[in-house]
Amino acid sequence: MMKRPSFAIYGILAAFVLGSAFPFYWSFLVASRDNSVLTGDFTLVPGGNFWTNASRVFDTVPFWKALGNSFIVSGTVTFSVVLLSTLAGFAFAKLKFRGRGVLFLFVVATLAVPTQLGIIPLYMAMAEFGWAGELEAVIVPNLVTAFGVFWMRQYLVDAIPDELVEAARMDGCSLWRAFWHVALPAARPAAAMLGVFTFMQSWNDFLWPLVVLNADNPTLQVALEKLQSGYYVDYSLVLAGTTLATVPVLIVFLVLGRQIVAGVMQGAVKG
Repeated sequence: MMKRPSFAIYGILAAFVLGSAFPFYWSFLVASRDNSVLTGDFTLVPGGNFWTNASRVFDTVPFWKALGNSFIVSGTVTFSVVLLSTLAGFAFAKLKFRGRGVLFLFVVATLAVPTQLGIIPLYMAMAEFGWAGELEAVIVPNLVTAFGVFWMRQYLVDAIPDELVEAARMDGCSLWRAFWHVALPAARPAAAMLGVFTFMQSWNDFLWPLVVLNADNPTLQVALEKLQSGYYVDYSLVLAGTTLATVPVLIVFLVLGRQIVAGVMQGAVKG
């Protein structure tokens, strides 16, 4: 029988949870007061100005338009990355074709190339397509990622026995049906984790949207940057916007949390 964790283990875990949650609580704490909270007496009790500061955020930047743009970009990119990465991962893991190893090595090698090196040629390409200032310029270059392909390939290599795929093909399944009915259900935990990571990365992406989008058509992170662009920075206003921008990510994590834990535990058992 497995030994139950001691109170010391629970204490350490509780300390880690509190330490991880405290930055978010601190943001809410400052957002619920005025800017004098940073120069006055230290307190951990929230104030009553959060909704007032949130209303000021809505009046200062095009928050709702930026929020909608971020949902469109993050949702589209997440769906595309999960679907295409699972398809490519399944092909690299279970299909035998000429050049498979070299092609996969090339995909992995692209992870070593800094994203910043491609900003200028990528911007020139988006301008040539007529997408500069449009959401397509943020969405299309991120429809699939090398990390997503690598992640799904590594998971599907062990998650699906080769005999299961061969049995499905012998029973008359096409390659697409074998993927849909055999590989996709098995890949659900890894796909959920990839979806959360991709959504967070796309939601928090700042540099590329700042470069390619116009000021009247921003994503949420670019819009929030305007809150601290003046000479005087109102941190209660900035952190109110930051708190509002964090809520959708927390909701996504709560929705997919069970799949994430299942993926981590399954990987731990296999390891």
